[in-house]
Amino acid sequence: MTDQILTQLQDDTKAAMKAGEKSKVAALRLLTSAVQGAIKDGDGDLVAVLGRERKKRLEAAEAYGKAERPEQAEAERLEAELIAAYLPEQVSDEELTAIVAAAIEQSGASSIKDMGRVMGIVMPKVKGRADGNRVSAAAREKLGS
Repeated sequence: MTDQILTQLQDDTKAAMKAGEKSKVAALRLLTSAVQGAIKDGDGDLVAVLGRERKKRLEAAEAYGKAERPEQAEAERLEAELIAAYLPEQVSDEELTAIVAAAIEQSGASSIKDMGRVMGIVMPKVKGRADGNRVSAAAREKLGS
């Protein structure tokens, strides 16, 4: 899978260069660099690397939005969408709710104080397919906070 993602990124970069899409080329080059760095460092979990890169872009977009810099915020959002195309398909809300419910039952959680145990069970199951904030919100809803 590592080679597949890297090859896809490189192919997409070449295609964007040929199409003259400068901003897309720049984003893909940064992403390729992050992936290559992870491979070099021995981090074989490229889904986690891609997820971190996407999260960085979303946080930057939010910061630019608060600073009233809409052009930069939009550019960051577009990069986040570009990165999302390389991530596995996200779990649906219904599937996430079912996974959280099963984790609550498995852990014997009964209140919000047991959130850590629930998160510890759910996160490995949805790795790369659901953001921690989504999981946390679903767990809080189920635990009745």
